[in-house]
Formats: sequence, C-alpha cells, structure tokens
Amino acid sequence: MLLMFASPAFAQLKVVATLPFIGSLAQEIGRDRIDVVTLIKPGQDPHYAEAKPSMILAARKADILMYNGLDLEIGYLPRILESSNNPRIQPGNTGNFDCSRFVKVIERHGVVDRSMGDVHPMGNPHYVFSPKNIAAIASGISNALSGIDPANAEYYRHNLKGFRERLVQKQKKWRERSLKGKTFVAYHKYFEYLAAEYGFHIIAYIEPKPGISPSAGHIAELIKTVKRKKPTAIIATYSSGAQETEALGRKTGVKVLLLPNDVGASVTAQDWFSLMDTVINSL
Repeated sequence: MLLMFASPAFAQLKVVATLPFIGSLAQEIGRDRIDVVTLIKPGQDPHYAEAKPSMILAARKADILMYNGLDLEIGYLPRILESSNNPRIQPGNTGNFDCSRFVKVIERHGVVDRSMGDVHPMGNPHYVFSPKNIAAIASGISNALSGIDPANAEYYRHNLKGFRERLVQKQKKWRERSLKGKTFVAYHKYFEYLAAEYGFHIIAYIEPKPGISPSAGHIAELIKTVKRKKPTAIIATYSSGAQETEALGRKTGVKVLLLPNDVGASVTAQDWFSLMDTVINSL
C-alpha cells in the first residue's frame, strides 16, 4: 500500500519532442519530473525525416507531444499521430503542443506554388535561433506541463523562472558579440530570425529557391556577387549544404562556417543555451 500511494510522486510525465532543441527546452522546465524522448537525431535534416515504428511507439506512450509546427514535420508527424492511437496527443487535446503557437512568425506566404521551391506557406519554421520566441515557448511549456501535472505546477514555474534569469544573462553576453552590420551568404534560410534580432544581413543564398539545389549558372552569378560584396563568411549547417558551401568558399576565398542546426549537432551544442553560444560566437 505504501508503494501504491508513493508511486504517483515519482511517476514521470512522458514527453515526446520531435526536434532536439524542443526536447532540451522541455528538460530545462521539467527536469526530473519528466522523461523526454526525441524523435529526430541531432544533425539530421528535419526536412527529410520519415516516420519509423520506434517513433510511433514513443508517441503511443506519450502524455504530451511537443513539435515545431509550421509544417516542418509535415512529412512524418501526421502518420505518427494517426498510427499512435493515442487520444491524449491528438490536435485540440492538452497533450498536443505546437511550439509555433507562441512564435512571432516571419516570411508568411499568402499564395504558394511549386515554382517557389520548398516554401513553408505558414512561415519560416527555423525559429530555433530566436531568443525572443524561445522565451515564449518556454513559458508555454511550463503552462502545458502544469496543466497535465498540476501537482508539480509550482516546480515547473520555478524552473521557468530560472530559465528566464539565465536567458537574460546570456543575452547580455550575446549582444556583446557585435553582429550588427555583418553580412553573410547562407545555404538555406536557417538564420533569418537570428539576423532580425541581432542586426546582421544575409545578402544571398546558395539555394536559388528553398529546397532547390543550385545550378551551375546560379553558382556562377553567386561567385560574382560574393566577390563584389565581400561578405563576412558563407554559412551553412552540418546537415544541409556543407559540400556546396565549402566549394563556394574555395572558389571565392571567403571564409566558410559550418554551424550546428540543432542541439547535439556538435560537441559544443549540448543544450539550447550552448547551441546559441556556438552559433553566435562562430558568427
């Protein structure tokens, strides 16, 4: 009987996160009160992920499913939701947590067709590098966990307070890095939120359109642009565009920066804060 009454105090909420940074944020708020399973591996390009039986099994057991939204998971999440047979995590229920509901989205498109490339009509989904939006998501996570697990609500609020305090201190240091006015050429639209918040500019893209590989003609024009405008660096992530970016760097003599796209994608990016440290210090 003692074990029966004691077990709820030690029962961890089962949290399933689609992306590593979401799992990292959940862990910051939930700590030892939750058990986090992340579906996408660090360094994996989330655009090309596919549903696997292990993902469906994890979703079947989940108390809450946390995902990026803005159709970034469109290729695999609908199948996981349908196959999980878990009513808790279906859209409209408390266990379905769309992080993008807390985001001030940029680059929304009213009308989209295939000629525009692999455009996300609901807006740019790569807000992982946006401290303002991450702060709002962390608050949402705290409220969501508190709603499902009210006995530990004060614990989640306390951890959120610590997260916010740490974020304030980190932002002071990040602002000192003085990115304002720097210019970059990027492979994909991963860094637009960070650019908007920290005042640097992305002047061109190796992809002629999102998700479209560059042609020889596009690269030739891009080489001319790079030599004329002399950007600070050419940037890409380890998971997307590394080969093309390094080739452009060799042809132009401009420094190449390969950056982690998510938590765990490099040895220096082991949680969301160290991910941001890595990217901002590199830039």
